[in-house]
Amino acid sequence: MTTVAASSLVVSPDGGPFHEDPAILGFYRDLVEPFGSTVDEQLLRDGRNVFHKDLVDRLVGSEDIDVAADLVVVTHALPDVHPFTAVASHLNMLLGGGAQSFSISEQGLAAPFTALRIISAYQSGGRSARAVLAVLEQTTLPTPHPLVDSGELVDSGALLVLEPGEGLRVGGVESFDDAEATADRLRALAGDGSTGTLFVLGPWVGEQTFGAGAHVHRVAPGSYCTSVWLDLARHWRDWQRDHERVVLCDIDPLSGRGHLALLTAA
Repeated sequence: MTTVAASSLVVSPDGGPFHEDPAILGFYRDLVEPFGSTVDEQLLRDGRNVFHKDLVDRLVGSEDIDVAADLVVVTHALPDVHPFTAVASHLNMLLGGGAQSFSISEQGLAAPFTALRIISAYQSGGRSARAVLAVLEQTTLPTPHPLVDSGELVDSGALLVLEPGEGLRVGGVESFDDAEATADRLRALAGDGSTGTLFVLGPWVGEQTFGAGAHVHRVAPGSYCTSVWLDLARHWRDWQRDHERVVLCDIDPLSGRGHLALLTAA
């Protein structure tokens, strides 16, 4: 079964200066103007200009990450500030260059949950011995975005090394149509008689009421797609020692859909 074996994270790294490139600005305009939007160059000039590649370089630079992977999956909800970089291929190269690699996007914060489902299927079928999941978020965009414009999001990234073995294992990934269905599932898990369950709730999950024995960890605001994955990267060793089961959950504030991953400690 797929197990967390190593991790790294980066939050609010130093940004770079705006690089004025007419080709990129033209690409942005061609991309958004047919849909009635406009490119605001000042947003790019004022942004932190942290590329997805910058996040990946910092994540792999951690002393805890020294692996040769056979599967690399990069996920993000917000697009890269530089549209012409194959970040999954770049991460693959940093990890030895021998992996199958691809990215998952256009799913909101569901993307890393989808990736976890895919990686688990690869490993349960014997097609991967060591996978790397990267969850990236950068906040410099050429057009307005409700989550970025609020000013609460920061550039961040989490990287997880996943291998078959003992430890904090992936037990399943689930999705729900709305917040009510998500809350019903959380309450069912809290009331199923299992002890030692930790509920890791992302910043977009509303207040939940569980029984007195439930353990709840709230992810601090400041992230969209990276939310629960940042804290998993920080705390997975403690969580697999102290809890029998970990439930990762967040609700996409744009679509309203909920997503949940069950991890069991063995």
